[in-house]
Amino acid sequence: MTDSSNHIIRVLSTLADIPATRWDRLANPGWILSERGRLESSHQAERTSAPTGATKPLTGGADPRPPESKLQEPESKREETTFNPFISNAFLYTLEESGCAAPRTDWLAQHLLLEDEDGSPLAAAPCYVKTHSQGEYVFDYGWADAFERTGGRYYPKLQISVPFTPATGRRLLVGPDIDRDTGRAVLAAGLHQLCDQLGPSSVHLTFLPKDEAEFLDRDDFLIRTDRQFHWTNRGYETFDDFLSTLASRKRKAVRRERREALQNDITIEWLTGKDITEDHWDAFYEFYMDTGSGKWGRPYLNRTFFSMLGERILLVMARRDGHYIAGALNMIGSDTLYDRYWGCTEDHPFLHFELCYHQAIDYAISHRLRRVKAGAQGAQQARPRNTCPRRPGRPTGSPIPACTVRLRIT
Repeated sequence: MTDSSNHIIRVLSTLADIPATRWDRLANPGWILSERGRLESSHQAERTSAPTGATKPLTGGADPRPPESKLQEPESKREETTFNPFISNAFLYTLEESGCAAPRTDWLAQHLLLEDEDGSPLAAAPCYVKTHSQGEYVFDYGWADAFERTGGRYYPKLQISVPFTPATGRRLLVGPDIDRDTGRAVLAAGLHQLCDQLGPSSVHLTFLPKDEAEFLDRDDFLIRTDRQFHWTNRGYETFDDFLSTLASRKRKAVRRERREALQNDITIEWLTGKDITEDHWDAFYEFYMDTGSGKWGRPYLNRTFFSMLGERILLVMARRDGHYIAGALNMIGSDTLYDRYWGCTEDHPFLHFELCYHQAIDYAISHRLRRVKAGAQGAQQARPRNTCPRRPGRPTGSPIPACTVRLRIT
């Protein structure tokens, strides 16, 4: 495919067709992720010596606390300058190579790659043709039913997303060598062309930042919103420092719940990088399968996926009587901890919140991370104290753009 500027749009059926460094220059400009999980930034040279699973103080000097101006920075701006592990080649290729997001599971890769006349990548979009709506965390079954009751055929559809990952991040991956709006416009035109060629009912972009959603809104995409809970580090030195900002009643409740979660001689371990062994993954996979196999659940990831994940991982594991009984998996970005999966083989009061929220916040404070993003929560999960429903760049309490959709009416 070509556009009026003689840019070339290629469709990739696998990420093996593009070198990882070229994809990552579009997905996370200014960041270099080594095979050993070390994250290096060309924006801040002092970060290059930070160990796997940690960052050095964000502001330099004697005061490691992030400035208030950074905390108030619009989400869309942060998405352009911070490292997001989910849109990296390493994560997306792991989903593909492990067989989790692959043709046999009806995730048929049709990634768009915009190149100049010399074949240099300018922009990209992770795109899949799907014949179902599983693993998206945006439930459009009502749309599918309504579309087909009016005589349409909802599947297949085009899905621009990170499979199985309800974490906000860029979906129109415009690199530094092309104007941002130009790159977005060419990618959007490429999606329309791909739709015309393959004949799907609609194009869906999920969990994208606010500015991308607004750009697509001008191209007649529909915007659907949802809520997530994000915790922000206001420069806390310790967890108690954070608790001091809460009302007395809430402080007492959190401290009581944390004590009770660790009763029965339960201990907690933080595992990152090469400290995570195959035995740890065996234990965690058992937890993951227990959660995914529950009522209305479905495990999407296989055991191979976890072994291939790389080193920017935090496993929070609970142990009792010499055995692991529960665990939570987090991905580590440049300034954000992403809480993704949880499971257990023993039920203990408050242990879920302790591993998924309180330990994640504790880790973020200790490693000077600015945010903890817990992803999508079901209605059955209580809102964690200390987190706020956020829409990128908007006041607390507003929803985030969960999905933009364009339907083909024929």
